[in-house]
Amino acid sequence: MPTDLSPTARALRALEILQTRPGATADELAKRLGVTERAARRYVGILREAGIPVEAARGPYGGYRLGRGTRLPPVSFTEAEALGLVMAVFNGQPAAADGDDLVGSALGKVIRALPESVGRQAAALREHASTAPDRSSARPDPATTSALVAAVTARRRVLLTYRSESGNEWEAEVDPWAVVVRYGRWYLLCHSHRADAIRTYRVDRIRAVQQTTHEFEPPDGLDPVAALEENLGTGREFPTRVVFDAPLTEVAPWIRPPMGRLEPSGDRCVLVGSTSNPAMYAQEWLARVPFAFCVDGGEELRAAVATLVSRFAAALADPP
Repeated sequence: MPTDLSPTARALRALEILQTRPGATADELAKRLGVTERAARRYVGILREAGIPVEAARGPYGGYRLGRGTRLPPVSFTEAEALGLVMAVFNGQPAAADGDDLVGSALGKVIRALPESVGRQAAALREHASTAPDRSSARPDPATTSALVAAVTARRRVLLTYRSESGNEWEAEVDPWAVVVRYGRWYLLCHSHRADAIRTYRVDRIRAVQQTTHEFEPPDGLDPVAALEENLGTGREFPTRVVFDAPLTEVAPWIRPPMGRLEPSGDRCVLVGSTSNPAMYAQEWLARVPFAFCVDGGEELRAAVATLVSRFAAALADPP
């Protein structure tokens, strides 16, 4: 938190916090504002003096809340904030340059609501910036994403209908721990009761979500991003096992988390994982690793590698 903010600016920041976190205590406000508890209470007082009803409740579940029917002032952006917002939207969804796109339509409304002096630059950036789609990204359904986030927040088990990349579809009963965005793709990190193991599901491949009445508690100290990275290569239809004729330290920089878990094995190392698309695993992932290897397990992956070898061998054959 910058130290040069005025008391009014900090009070408005406190208002934003109370909008998103009703029941925040003075201690929580102080930590988020980077000030003392006494100062945080003073900013709450500034809001009350401005006519914004901020209610305080005592006890273990107490804290500050905005009164019912509170009419909040319009959101204001600086020019840098407005431009940063447009850039972030384009970076995450290039299609937002099109007004017919869902996110593009929402972005247009935000820009039109800005003061003219600020909105002019944001509108110009949106109009003249050119974007190229990210082929590796995927856009999940907003309703599905919202249902998953609601279940994560409520800590309620859900029933999923999932379709894999190969087209297989099944139902799974899972405890949704977190929704994680990784390199343009949205994932659900969860505990699968059918497999009794951690699983990661692509949100764009989830066809239905039904929240149940069963509650759960996520693991203590859960780091969703780290857990996702560790488990991306597990739970797919086809198991894989690849032995590299090089030490782990040399191979590791070439291995992406979805490929599996890399383990040392003497002077060599072993990659243990699974995949839904053996052809992609062979052509796009294994073929890029600049070390000799042997597919030690996974008949589907062995077949995909054999097909790739045949294609390359045919490319080098003498022409008729």
